[in-house]
Amino acid sequence: MNVPVKNKNPLRETFLNRFLREFFGNSAWFPLANILLEVLLEGFSQYVIRPDIYVLFSAAALQAYILTRWNTTDKPRRLLGNLIGPLLYTLVEFSIEGFEFFYSLNHVAYWVFSLIIGSLQFLSQRTRSNTLQGVFTLLENISRASILLVMYAIFENASSPNQYFDLGSFLSDPSHVFVTIAIPILGLSLGISDVIVKRYQTQLQEVSGKLKTYSEWSLGPKLLDQLLADSNALALRRVQRTVLFMDIRGFTRWSEHHAPEFVVDMLNQYYRESEEVLISLNARKYKFNADEVMAVFEDALTAIQAAEALQTRVSKWLAPYELGAGIGIHMGHLVEGLLGTRGVRIFDVIGDTVNTAKRLESAAERGEILLSETLFNAHQTGIATNQPREISVKGKTNSLNVYPLART
Repeated sequence: MNVPVKNKNPLRETFLNRFLREFFGNSAWFPLANILLEVLLEGFSQYVIRPDIYVLFSAAALQAYILTRWNTTDKPRRLLGNLIGPLLYTLVEFSIEGFEFFYSLNHVAYWVFSLIIGSLQFLSQRTRSNTLQGVFTLLENISRASILLVMYAIFENASSPNQYFDLGSFLSDPSHVFVTIAIPILGLSLGISDVIVKRYQTQLQEVSGKLKTYSEWSLGPKLLDQLLADSNALALRRVQRTVLFMDIRGFTRWSEHHAPEFVVDMLNQYYRESEEVLISLNARKYKFNADEVMAVFEDALTAIQAAEALQTRVSKWLAPYELGAGIGIHMGHLVEGLLGTRGVRIFDVIGDTVNTAKRLESAAERGEILLSETLFNAHQTGIATNQPREISVKGKTNSLNVYPLART
């Protein structure tokens, strides 16, 4: 039996991309600023031999990893996730420095900014208002940009403690006033850009979701993923497949005595019952045409399994309408792929194998599954059938031997 190949869906962002976006766009901001501050204060050669830089990077990476994982769940837990980095950093450094760890303003600032940014992300995800989401995104970007302002003030205070003792003395320098105003404005600018990008991404996701749904109506999810991964995946080619046809016996006569709306409702349920079976058994292609169902399988035994499941499920559902279905299955070579023009194309299968399968279905009685002689000879071991019979079919000079599948 052929094992279906799982194709990578290009519409879905990879975990690595989401992790890198989380790391550089959120979790690593303060650690990088803190590393730069301590390198300037202590010197590069002295700082790199200490564990701080490695603990900061490891904590940020772990935080980004967990947040990336949580973002795919119903509870992203942005507030709690943003505290993972400072918590890990504090635990490691506290075990080394003791309470002196908290005497450094940058260490306290790590917790403050993590709480602020985490809270804003939490509130943004909890609200359904686009306006409030935009406001929280702006505040988040301003807060994140303010990390540079605070770290700059800490650096100035640490390098010249007597000159810059409080906020007033810090702002007495015009260059500090410029930095104090410019950095939040840059954060606001980044925030506005972020809001625009997020809204555009939301629109793209909505449109791509609709286009994916519309495409699946024609191709199905399996073929669509193949086509998106490789534009030549569905090119016309000659292959061996097993084709199944199913048709409701007496449907035309029955539909003449019922309102069109009632007939449509019945058919839609008939399609749903059939589709659930075909999807569960990985039909390569299936389509509906009035009361007819056609399905293509890569493996003959799977097609037989599908036929049995369809008969069991559909027959039970059609019984109250005093209707039943006949099924025919044939295997052989055919041409499959995208057919049509540059403007309109459909994925379909063409060849005598398809026609023969249809002829077998036409000859099947209500509740019967007919196998072709070719299929039976190739897979007769383990297949229980009733006495074979000959049928005459349109387009064939000689009669065909068919094997009714024994129902258990």
